[in-house]
Amino acid sequence: MKKVFTEFKEFALKSNIIALAIGIIIGGALQGVVASLTNNILSPILGIFVGSNFDRLVLNVLGTTIMYGAFITSLINFLIMAVVVFLMIKGMNKLISLTKKQEPAPQPVHTCPYCKTEINTEATRCPACTSQLAPNP
Repeated sequence: MKKVFTEFKEFALKSNIIALAIGIIIGGALQGVVASLTNNILSPILGIFVGSNFDRLVLNVLGTTIMYGAFITSLINFLIMAVVVFLMIKGMNKLISLTKKQEPAPQPVHTCPYCKTEINTEATRCPACTSQLAPNP
């Protein structure tokens, strides 16, 4: 049971999972704002070109009403939410990458001809066998 909990903790604390969860929570909070934007601003503006509120456009086929205007409004809602969530996750990943410490560049090394230990190229003695080293060209 402890192994399962440890694996779940590692899974849940991965940066992409946390960023996705935060994006979904904030995206859910912004859903009302986006719905209001499309229903109260974008749909009426699009409705100027078709003569009525865009989300009220319907098509009657054989006694069945197809509300394609409401579908297009929902599609616009989805696209706006997808862009918002994408930008939030991208921002979170950027913040996470800024907080990670960058590893220093590796020092150039060569091998001691006597004991075969890797040593810095600027060293004049081997730290393992204390042999005097010839200067590197």
